[in-house]
Amino acid sequence: MTDDGGSVRVGVLSLHNSKETKAILNAVDDLGHEGVWLRRENTAVSVRDGDVTIEPEVDIVANRLLLSNSEAPVELLGLATTFERIRPMLNEPAAVLTAIHKFATAATLANWNIAVPDALLALSNDRLNKGRGGFGDVGVYKSAIGTHGGGTWKVDLTEPVNPQVGNRQAFLQSLIERDDDTHRDLRVYVVGGEVIGAMYRYAPEGEWRTNVSFGGEVADATDDMPEAARETALYAADVMGLDYVGVDLIEGDDGWFVLETNPTAGFRGLHRATGRSPAPHIAKLAIERAGGEVDDDRVAELSATLDDSRPAGMPRIETGPTGERPTIGYIEEVVVSGTSGSTQAAAKSDTGATRTSIDTSLAAEVGAGPIKSMTRVRSGSSSSGTARPVVDLVIGIGGTQHTVTASVGDRSHMDYPLLLGRDILKHYQVDVNRRADDGSDADGEPEFLE
Repeated sequence: MTDDGGSVRVGVLSLHNSKETKAILNAVDDLGHEGVWLRRENTAVSVRDGDVTIEPEVDIVANRLLLSNSEAPVELLGLATTFERIRPMLNEPAAVLTAIHKFATAATLANWNIAVPDALLALSNDRLNKGRGGFGDVGVYKSAIGTHGGGTWKVDLTEPVNPQVGNRQAFLQSLIERDDDTHRDLRVYVVGGEVIGAMYRYAPEGEWRTNVSFGGEVADATDDMPEAARETALYAADVMGLDYVGVDLIEGDDGWFVLETNPTAGFRGLHRATGRSPAPHIAKLAIERAGGEVDDDRVAELSATLDDSRPAGMPRIETGPTGERPTIGYIEEVVVSGTSGSTQAAAKSDTGATRTSIDTSLAAEVGAGPIKSMTRVRSGSSSSGTARPVVDLVIGIGGTQHTVTASVGDRSHMDYPLLLGRDILKHYQVDVNRRADDGSDADGEPEFLE
């Protein structure tokens, strides 16, 4: 760490190729310091004769590990904790752990008198369904850990729900809606105790979730958002102990409620809405906390762009052989989960299909849904195609959970009620000779999505 305002080496701990990570690294360089990407290809920690060293050497670490969609969140938390015990860190692991668990976030905020929607987490099916009547006929059902709106459903609470989705805990939450024709919420991006930008997010037609990943529209709210919303977001960021965070709020009849706090919130939607990027502000915070100096005018200038080009501090990426990916069979036994429960089913792998599809009866059995949108599907027997509803679905393969948007259709005339598309198969290599069934012939023509 520098004590004289000299050059600071800022390490960004990130094992994924995100625009946000690249933007932070580029901002560090543009501010006259050195950004270093800490990833699998170049990172090591050594303990020798009581001395601890980091490769590559850095003065401070910005934590950008994605835990909410990781197959091994505990491993990543341990990795972040290792660095946090050696160097100063932005977004320390303990704070991130609380933030990625949506119910832990709600409990923490409520304990500090921050308004959150009423919610119920229960470990037993009986207790959860005993309490579901207190949320009205329609409520929100969430997996405790999820990202980009995945694992969030609006559900009919006249029907039972399950305390788990796959192997993840789930909970109920009150649905907060006003009389507006278009459902909207407010995201406020906070860095170092200051609001960098804010945007209203509007749900697309036929959808109630506002996530940009679902096609939600955005509008600048930085200067005209209510002061109560601004103060709530700042207070929530402080209570959660996060150095940078996207705070999601929604306005109800009784004021503003915090829905979630996202420690790895994306920058693209915010920049599109406001013309402001959080990246230079995160870079500034890291540099100054490590004892370096920054030109504030330059930070403001850089925030007008989102530079996600390849950073100088990005190590050369070795592309591993496909054998490093897990293998999946042509016919595979999987666990299918929805809001009502889980069941085991045989699935056919089809690399020609863009999207996973599920039989109507199986979708109803596990409580897949509600319907998000419609998609057009064509098969070898139809040139025009047919319209099918699309629903959220959780599919477990060998202990790994995949949340996908699957099309629903009548597959009763086929041998397998589930077809795995490239939305899942991209994580695997397919062995066409491996089958979980008795070797019976495959069903019909392969399906293709337009």
